[in-house]
Amino acid sequence: MDRRQFLTATTATLGLAELARQQHLAAQEIADAPTKRVGLIGCGWYGKNDLFRLIQVAPVEVVSLCDVDRHQLEKAADLVAQRQRLRRRPRLYGDYRQMLQEKDLDIVLIGTPDHWHALTMIAACEAGADVYVQKPISVDVVEGQAMVAAARQHGRVVQVGTQRRSTPHLVEAREKIVKAGLLGKVGYAEVCCYYHMRANGNPPVQPVPDHLDYEMWTGPAPLRPYDGLPHKRWWRTFMEYGNGIMGDMCIHMLDMVRWMLDLGWPQKISSTGGILVQTGGKSNIADTQAATFDFGEVKVTWQHRTWGNPPDPDYPWAGFLYGEKGTLKLSVHRYDFIPTGKKEPTLSGKAVFDPPDKYPEDQTEEDMELHAAAANRAHQRDFLQAVLRRARPVADIEQGHISTASCILANLSMQLGRTLTWDAQRQQVVDDPEANRLLRRSYRAPWVHPEP
Repeated sequence: MDRRQFLTATTATLGLAELARQQHLAAQEIADAPTKRVGLIGCGWYGKNDLFRLIQVAPVEVVSLCDVDRHQLEKAADLVAQRQRLRRRPRLYGDYRQMLQEKDLDIVLIGTPDHWHALTMIAACEAGADVYVQKPISVDVVEGQAMVAAARQHGRVVQVGTQRRSTPHLVEAREKIVKAGLLGKVGYAEVCCYYHMRANGNPPVQPVPDHLDYEMWTGPAPLRPYDGLPHKRWWRTFMEYGNGIMGDMCIHMLDMVRWMLDLGWPQKISSTGGILVQTGGKSNIADTQAATFDFGEVKVTWQHRTWGNPPDPDYPWAGFLYGEKGTLKLSVHRYDFIPTGKKEPTLSGKAVFDPPDKYPEDQTEEDMELHAAAANRAHQRDFLQAVLRRARPVADIEQGHISTASCILANLSMQLGRTLTWDAQRQQVVDDPEANRLLRRSYRAPWVHPEP
């Protein structure tokens, strides 16, 4: 290591030490704060995951839960009563509007399927709550614009669940490698997902179970014939409710790259793909898709396949930053920095795992992602500190809108078969009336599409 590299590495180490000090002070600030009253809309897998991480890091009282599935709602209420400090069972609702009408919540978490994010988040802001909403924030671009406007109009803090921005080993990589200049000029990045996560079944149409309000679950989305439990992840494979693998997985990695490199809106977006291999079954999301996000001096490409093998088996869902001085590989599990001319990494890091005895409930929680728990807790702390200071969190709603809308625009490019040029100031596609009409999806009556 030469003198310049030594000074750069030393500066990065000092930066991490300061970051650790700030995180310690934030944790103490949160612990000393008055108890926050919390409600959760959407009590499925990740809704409960986010809520339980919040309970672990802050003096909160969960007073309200909302879900359209009574079985799921009752199960969540039992778990919350076991987990929270006062052991109280929260109030239960089947309609989020009734829950928010109480206007007694400081914080609302939203863990619904994607097609419900916009209406619930806007209503929570109008009810005076700060909001933690899962990614992607919206299913169309205009929804996202309306969500940003609602947060600003009502002065609410809104954190998006893009927790790569709070993932300890990725924060370390950003400070020690990207910010320290070890990559040099970065002109190109790749993001990808090769997980086999596209459902390919063809279940029969069947009666709606009594415990599920399917009409309310569908809400503003098109009403599909009922063929199972859509809220148990089956919904993710239909464009009626979301934006496919692009909206589900690309947003995480694209947002990570934008955060790493301080990128704003892409100027041009192009994409191709479709259902090329997994042609059986009902699912209508693409099994293969490539996209390019042109940020000017930096180009970011995306690739997903829900079949076959990943090119790099150690990085099946990942981002790769290519600089003149080296390459940085990034995933939820690890990072590796390989200087130009070297074959092996000279700097590496792995996901942080809190000691099992610190949060023993993690070990038995259903569908628990242990590798993401520390990141989620850090993300919740960042959200809470922003709430206390009335500041913008690390994954502010506007940043979530940029990453979400970029992925939606990629899908529109694939659908239309042409490159889209984006005017970030006007929030419009340049000289393309057809594309601009597609920025807003039709809502099923009686639900009304929000406007910015």
